[in-house]
Amino acid sequence: MFQLRIYTLRSPEALQQYATVHWARHLTTFQTFGVTTHGVWTERSDGANRVVALIRYPPGAEPEQLTRHIMASPQFAADMAGFDPNEIIDVQAVLLDPTSFSPIH
Repeated sequence: MFQLRIYTLRSPEALQQYATVHWARHLTTFQTFGVTTHGVWTERSDGANRVVALIRYPPGAEPEQLTRHIMASPQFAADMAGFDPNEIIDVQAVLLDPTSFSPIH
């Protein structure tokens, strides 16, 4: 199962720090828990301070439960060290199932 995650940050500075430092650290942490990252982007719209990520959960995983488990881990805490979580003002998560013709499965 895939998930599109959209993080809205308070400022361009927070976006830059979160995207280039902290989200980059998540790649290794997510792999530890069997989560694959297919891409991470920053939104280019005027005034948008968003990070958009496409991830895939391992087969049989319950996304909410696994996400809570990851976020409670020491690895995730290390990923976020030095970043004020209050700089993230919104997180949207959309579960996605690929169509039969999707190039990503």
